[in-house]
Amino acid sequence: MKIKLICVGRLKEDYFKAAADEYIKRLSRFHKLEIIEIAEDTKIENPSEAEKQIAMENECQKILKTIGKNSYVVALAIEGTNISSEDLAVKLEKLALGEKSEVCFIIGGSFGLSPKIINTADFLLSFSKMTFTYQLSRVIFLEQLYRASKINAGECYHK
Repeated sequence: MKIKLICVGRLKEDYFKAAADEYIKRLSRFHKLEIIEIAEDTKIENPSEAEKQIAMENECQKILKTIGKNSYVVALAIEGTNISSEDLAVKLEKLALGEKSEVCFIIGGSFGLSPKIINTADFLLSFSKMTFTYQLSRVIFLEQLYRASKINAGECYHK
């Protein structure tokens, strides 16, 4: 199954890059994974709410250009549904058997995701009611994708 991970912002710290690279390497035997980094639109030091909305809309337009017409879109959002690792594995398995050619997961930047992305996504996924940096969210997502892939393969990893 082809999976796109669309991320607003890039990994800056070496320890996040190393963790992400390790999971990307492990995932290569399960999925064709493409990571797309969208530049954050944060030009102002302390932006107003209106400036944040403009930034999210600019990021939204860039995100939408990367999503294929036959994609199932999952937005990572705090208001989304919390699911277990096992449930994520089941969801991925069903998506692999479905009609969509790829699954796009979207991680927003420091301002979050545009309401347009939230409203048009096929599924909203939440890791927690807590807020994580987008860099940490990427590593957590990659680990959970790897865990779900191992579960689906019937391999030992999940405890």
